[in-house]
Amino acid sequence: MTDNQTDNNEEAPKKKLSPMQLLSSLAAGAVGVQSGKNRERDFQSASLPAFIIGGIIFTLIFIGSIVGVVHYFLSTAK
Repeated sequence: MTDNQTDNNEEAPKKKLSPMQLLSSLAAGAVGVQSGKNRERDFQSASLPAFIIGGIIFTLIFIGSIVGVVHYFLSTAK
């Protein structure tokens, strides 16, 4: 193997996202307005489990809030 081949196989150290960066990426991804720069940062981070867990929690909160709002309006409509 040449030096060029070993350089291509080595990955850059992955940076961990801060909690605010993770929340920002989850919210932007949910709405569909994630910037290319932040998308690249997210894909280069080593936090796949954080995105999966965060996405599940975000989805549950979103569904719960929709159910709560609908329940509120239905109870006041009587």
